[in-house]
Amino acid sequence: MLVKMLLDPVLIIGTLLALAAYYDDLIDRDYVLLSLMIFALTFPGTWSKNASMRSELAHILTGWPILVGILIFFGYATTFLESFDRDVVVGWVFVTPVIMFAAHVFIRKLLERLRSGRDAKVAVIVGANDVGVQMRERLIEDTAIGIYSAGFFDDRPSGRTALGEGGQGELLGRLADVANYVRLHAVDTIYMALPMSSQPRVLKLLDDLKDTTASLYFVPDIFVFDLIQARIDDVAGIPVVAVCETPFYGMNGFIKRASDIVFSILILLLISPLMLFLALGVKMSSSGPILFKQRRYGLDGRDIIVYKFRSMTVCEDGATVVQATRNDKRVTPFGAFIRKTSLDELPQFINVLQGRMSIVGPRPHAVAHNEEYRKLIKGYMIRHKVKPGITGWAQVNGFRGETDTVDKMKMRIDYDLDYLRQWNLILDMKIIARTVLLVVMDRQAY
Repeated sequence: MLVKMLLDPVLIIGTLLALAAYYDDLIDRDYVLLSLMIFALTFPGTWSKNASMRSELAHILTGWPILVGILIFFGYATTFLESFDRDVVVGWVFVTPVIMFAAHVFIRKLLERLRSGRDAKVAVIVGANDVGVQMRERLIEDTAIGIYSAGFFDDRPSGRTALGEGGQGELLGRLADVANYVRLHAVDTIYMALPMSSQPRVLKLLDDLKDTTASLYFVPDIFVFDLIQARIDDVAGIPVVAVCETPFYGMNGFIKRASDIVFSILILLLISPLMLFLALGVKMSSSGPILFKQRRYGLDGRDIIVYKFRSMTVCEDGATVVQATRNDKRVTPFGAFIRKTSLDELPQFINVLQGRMSIVGPRPHAVAHNEEYRKLIKGYMIRHKVKPGITGWAQVNGFRGETDTVDKMKMRIDYDLDYLRQWNLILDMKIIARTVLLVVMDRQAY
């Protein structure tokens, strides 16, 4: 886990400092500041020892240009880029992705070599159920961990297990046979995949295994469910299993908030003339307030006030809110333009500074829509484990604009939950970059 989190940040910063030393550029506080920015943008890393070389290369070639683009944009906007030698910057931009790819491949091969052959550990799985079979499949797929699955133990015949009739050869015996098998065959690890309802059998087996030196792991049957940021933790020394948790826990929360503050300030400085023009356009297009304030559900389902440039002749925020549709008569001519280009969302960067929203996250829905869909879509409220965003994973995957059916809304929620599962800062950058393209190309907003 530590290698996964630190590999990319260390490689990127190390390459920068090595090139600075090669070109005899003084490594001063500007390099330290840039290194801290890079670390904040890339930690935790996303390298996976299970990914194919092709997917590794694709990930680097898509994520690296986005990271470089953000840093160069910041450098030009603040003249910070002038502090660095041009040769160092150019060399760093082109050399780093090569080093990252080579290091990813090398470390994967090294792990496989260290964990293969005579060093491979022997494991058995107690419980030939769905969880046990999934565990066996993961051990087969992930050769880098170097664990060989010898087979299963279960009190049921193979035909009644998840192995089926064809899996009879994989059953090594009944639960009563585990301890003896472990002693005779030098088994290193035992994975207990029995359901929680099997407590008496588990206690009996644990007692039998006290005469062995094998490592013992529980694989709880809760892991067959759809989990969000699952992990093992402890509270005052008592082990607990996180089943549904925010990805912005601990250091991740600090990184997310810091990036929101930095980027929202920069963006607001750049777009302030545009926002003044839009405010005048709204005021001249129809009577009413410039900003539309609407209640939304924020972090943990708490009410927040979200700002938008008013694009309609009405300001609905009651128990019933009708979504905008194509050729909606409530939308003003100028409102149609700013909705089409998503310019009506720009005041929400103020919400980001206030801490009510993030730049990237699940898009906030009207309170009335939340109350409607939370009863219709399982897991709907889990999206509120994080702050709502100006743009999100669902929006850049085609689920933007009107959701006139429950199925469309469910697909949007599926993407929102997927964002919670796989969040990292590079994913946020990709979403921002794709959002910029959608501002020009999108046909679903009205």
